[in-house]
Amino acid sequence: MAPKVLMVAEKPSIALAIASALSGGRMSTRRGSTEVHEFDGMFLGFPVHYKVTSVIGHVFSVDFPARFQDWNSTNPLDLFDAPIVKSESTPKAHICRHLSQEARGCGHLVLWLDCDREGENICFEVIECTGFQSTPGKKVHRARFSAVTEKDILKAMNSLVEPNKNEAQAVDARQEIDLKVGVAFTRFQTSYFNGKYGNLDSRVISYGPCQTPTLGFCVRRHLQINTFKPEKFWTLHPYIMYKGYELKLDWQRHRLFDSDVTQMFRNFVKEDGFLKVIGISEKQVSKGRPTGLNTVNLLKVASSALGFGPQLAMQLAERLYTQGFISYPRTESTAYPASFDYKGTLGALARNPVWGDYVQQLLSDGYHKPRSGTDAGDHPPITPMSSATENILGHDAWKLYQYICQHFLGTLSPDCKYTRIKIEFESGGESFYCVGQHVLVKGFTSIMPWLAVTEINIPQFTEGQKIDISRIEVDEGSTQPPDYLSESELISLMEENGIGTDASIPVHINNICERNYVQVQAGRRLVPTALGISLIRGYQLIDPDLCLPDIRSFIEHQIALVAKGQADHSLVVEHVIEQFKRKFIYFVKQIENMDALFEAEFSPLSDSGRVLSKCGKCLRYMKHIPTQPSRLYCGTCEEIYYTPPKGTIKLYKELTCPLDNFELLIFSMPGPEGKSFPFCPYCYNNPPFEGIDNLFGASKSSGSVKLGKGAGMPCFLCPHPTCQHSMISQGVCACPECDGTLVLDPVSAPRWRLYCNMCNCLVSLPEGAHRISTTRDHCPECDSTIIEVDFNKKTTPLKDGATLHIGCILCDELLYSLVEMKHGKSFSRKARHRGRGRGRGRRGYSGRGRGGKKQHDPRMSFRDF
Repeated sequence: MAPKVLMVAEKPSIALAIASALSGGRMSTRRGSTEVHEFDGMFLGFPVHYKVTSVIGHVFSVDFPARFQDWNSTNPLDLFDAPIVKSESTPKAHICRHLSQEARGCGHLVLWLDCDREGENICFEVIECTGFQSTPGKKVHRARFSAVTEKDILKAMNSLVEPNKNEAQAVDARQEIDLKVGVAFTRFQTSYFNGKYGNLDSRVISYGPCQTPTLGFCVRRHLQINTFKPEKFWTLHPYIMYKGYELKLDWQRHRLFDSDVTQMFRNFVKEDGFLKVIGISEKQVSKGRPTGLNTVNLLKVASSALGFGPQLAMQLAERLYTQGFISYPRTESTAYPASFDYKGTLGALARNPVWGDYVQQLLSDGYHKPRSGTDAGDHPPITPMSSATENILGHDAWKLYQYICQHFLGTLSPDCKYTRIKIEFESGGESFYCVGQHVLVKGFTSIMPWLAVTEINIPQFTEGQKIDISRIEVDEGSTQPPDYLSESELISLMEENGIGTDASIPVHINNICERNYVQVQAGRRLVPTALGISLIRGYQLIDPDLCLPDIRSFIEHQIALVAKGQADHSLVVEHVIEQFKRKFIYFVKQIENMDALFEAEFSPLSDSGRVLSKCGKCLRYMKHIPTQPSRLYCGTCEEIYYTPPKGTIKLYKELTCPLDNFELLIFSMPGPEGKSFPFCPYCYNNPPFEGIDNLFGASKSSGSVKLGKGAGMPCFLCPHPTCQHSMISQGVCACPECDGTLVLDPVSAPRWRLYCNMCNCLVSLPEGAHRISTTRDHCPECDSTIIEVDFNKKTTPLKDGATLHIGCILCDELLYSLVEMKHGKSFSRKARHRGRGRGRGRRGYSGRGRGGKKQHDPRMSFRDF
């Protein structure tokens, strides 16, 4: 049997491209957590059997152990010294198990992860999953490539290297620093402020070592605008008519801030009445073609010219890369390597219907080598690798691809050349001038017309001639404040100050937008909100370092040393964490300085919201505050209870929860088919049962930051055995789409329906019934809950005008015929054997009452568990 070689790529599409290139398309494919492509071939001179598969990004994510996850029981200060653990990023995908299984019997592992620090980090995650590091005799190889083309793949296969442990550890260092610092400050800020102000429109008040300085740039510009004091100025413009041209001349002084002095100079010129030509200069100017395109410049152009935010631009670029249309889109280099095949790349674009003729002309006339740029030692500049059209790519991806192609062709085109003629005049002791421009060679501006030089025609003059002034104008204006930062300007500032990397810059900008610290307005300009301004001004009052770029620049420098093997990763982490720990302690002591700014900007909870429901502790009415984050506030207990977001909330018949005596509420999602479900405010914020693994309203990302606030247990997840509103009582049968339970919508009459408590599956029950309710009985065949339907007398399908019918919606012929699947694949009796899924509480939930201790309540029983 031939030896086996396992090859792992970062994405399934790249794995497919690698397998196709190396096998010549002759391969077999089977399903796994990700697809596995198999074929026979040669490796290092001997025949082998290849298996090519992939991960889906990072295999592991960094987080705190479970004992540090509870916001209420953990002091944020403790997080600086807390251990960290790595757990699977997408546990449901079972990537680690998949890699371990596929690695069995393989003697070589070839890593085809993206060639940046993050990719290097994933390399060692894959090595850990496959067990290659700890198994003697097994060898690990690293493929380095910049494009997903057959040529690049074959070249990488013939020049395999070893993975770089230092670069992987640099990523580990950054992850640990960002986790500990970000989560500690975020938990403290969120807990401190969200419980005090009603119109504070943010669920989580986050801090990030990169995110916050990014916001700082936006707020600094806002403060410059608000403190700007305009000044009036005046400028002088004489006009002449000469050889059919009317020319407006510019003043050498440009402008003056004194009206009387300007009028004085006007009178001097008016008294003269003519202008004398005192100088004629002509020079040839060359406008240089661009250097290679790197990530930062691509993001800037995408925002300023194409209207794409950085996050969308990177998503489009990554898609173009994985489809093989462009080279790797994350690079800091603007210089092409000496061995780059320009002719071959031009040949790939020669038949493009848009710029094919231009490419043919470059090939026939001879292309120019690009200007020397910066070689950062990572990847070549972003380059088109194959031809595409708008029909193939779609509108947005095409716009980005088109620019990448135009930029690349521009780098190989001649420089733009033009002549610049300046005519200088004198009158009344004052100097004026006009400028003409004439393009000699369009060069690269032919393919990048937005950079073209504007033709300015002026007549010929001779030195010493005098020309009558037709009129003199004095223009009045005012100095203008700078505009709000554009995304493009912000990206430049981040790059200059070492905030983030080419890969993470879009993430940081997206974060400050998503968290309502800034809003993107016309021209993709970033305008800070009241919350964003208050945060930065607060940091400036307490410790300006927290929002200035200096510390992050220092951290990035230290991480770069780790990546080069010049600094120990653990020592760098320890040093940086100790710095931030001290700053955190001081910040907590001085938080009242920031709070004073919040008090001036936001209204207290006691003045917000409307009276809605009774508190189960003090039996006084609580107020509902609908602004994000939606919550209830008990002024007597001074407690806050978060409610489900993005919907309407009403009192539910003044019914109370049997666990805590809080009045139940009904939450309704928007839209005609949105779910409606009851929930207890206390249970929602403090789930009383262990094992509830799908918290409603919980974010799927950054769990350490977002969980613990506003994520909880509605009644449709509650396994209480006797409460009439719980999943046990209202659950009907297993969902045909997922592991959830179909639950009766309690307020959906007359259009009665079931909805899944985990996915979007929706099932319509018989319409027009007076009443539909669940019973305590279960179907002997499929274990579904028996339901009771009270039909309308006029529309009843029952014989002899009967209206009451009891049965199982899966097994009862009549009910089954009246049930309709609204959202989902199918509603079939095949689901019978699955029973009621979670509806019977068979996952082993255990009651822990409040505060982690089991309480015995006379109104409930656990006998049915």
